[in-house]
Amino acid sequence: MNDYARPEILVETDWLADHLDDPKVRIFDCTTHLRPDPDKVFTVESGLADYQAGHIPGAGYLDLQGELSDPAGAFRFTTPGAEAFAAAVGAKGLGDDFRIVLYSGGTMWWATRIWWMLYAFGFENAAVLNGGMQKWQAEGRPTNTAACQYAAASFTARAQPGRIVARDAVLDALADEGAVVVNALTQAQHAGTSKTHYGRPGRIAGSVCLPGLDLVDRESNTFLDAAALRGKFAEARIGMEQKVLTYCGGGIAATADAFALVLLGHDDVGIYDNSLSEWANDHSLPMETDGDA
Repeated sequence: MNDYARPEILVETDWLADHLDDPKVRIFDCTTHLRPDPDKVFTVESGLADYQAGHIPGAGYLDLQGELSDPAGAFRFTTPGAEAFAAAVGAKGLGDDFRIVLYSGGTMWWATRIWWMLYAFGFENAAVLNGGMQKWQAEGRPTNTAACQYAAASFTARAQPGRIVARDAVLDALADEGAVVVNALTQAQHAGTSKTHYGRPGRIAGSVCLPGLDLVDRESNTFLDAAALRGKFAEARIGMEQKVLTYCGGGIAATADAFALVLLGHDDVGIYDNSLSEWANDHSLPMETDGDA
């Protein structure tokens, strides 16, 4: 059994299968796709078509960019204000009185991103489905194509300082010996050798790298057990006593590392919301590559 400090934020497929008919459990598919684009690095594509082709019975669909990102934001996934977020999730039936289970196809990071937004607004009764749709289907569990729209619910948004941060908080963390800034992208992107980058290649100067993909078992798509996760963070020189700020290209993969830290009991973790989509395109902000060493 996994010895997580916060096991309630990660549910297994067998638990969800046993609670499909529980009126207090509301399930949401969070699938989104990033498609390679030569001009924009990636374009964002809703996962609604995947949902319509087959989803976990009873699940609703959450469109991260279309419904839960700031339409006036300069970047793709900027978190909206508390009032707008509460209205959006409440309209979808996500509310204070329910146990919320989030899952996605492909990586779990789309689910962890929405989980993190809920967490940042003070909601503590949400969980991510371990292994996501990949594991659910691999186990031969039921899916259907019936659209689901939960009745609207009341969601109370209470913004929690430090859980979603802007660039100034990152600059402060870089100057703080008790803090660490963590890149959740690949080692090649961190080094600046990848062809995929978000402006200037490389990393936030002074940050360390722990790819989100290194935190899961590649076959099952499930998070590593607690001991293995602790080992990954220790190897990357990320201490459980440090303030941790995570980033990536647009604040999605960053939530993999942040979620895993909360799973292990860390309570001083935040994500840099606009990540390299902002930082790499502002030449006043420091970046580096391995070639600069």
